[in-house]
Amino acid sequence: MRLGILVNEGPYTHQASDSAYQFVKAAIAKGHAIHRVFFYHDGVNNSTKHTEPPQDDRHLVNRWSKLAGEHGIDLVVCVAAALRRGIKDEMLAPGFRISGLGQLVETGIEGDRLVVFGD
Repeated sequence: MRLGILVNEGPYTHQASDSAYQFVKAAIAKGHAIHRVFFYHDGVNNSTKHTEPPQDDRHLVNRWSKLAGEHGIDLVVCVAAALRRGIKDEMLAPGFRISGLGQLVETGIEGDRLVVFGD
């Protein structure tokens, strides 16, 4: 099955990002393909390389980057939501890219399922 993922919440304000990350890992382990992970609303905060959690906490931005690098996952950040939050291209962690809502629409069309995490 080819899955599209939509993440609407930030990495440390809601469980949605953690759940999405664990879901993607599990789906890959079961042999499913991840078409794209699209970060929207506060979910765009998962993309910034300026995130610095305490040493004893999980670093979700790095986890997403590593997962994308290992499995060739397309991590797309909504341009409008990113700009509203002051996030620009030069602030993105490795593996993330900024694009428009057309990428979300394409994900819904080309994937077998679109799984949404967060409000």
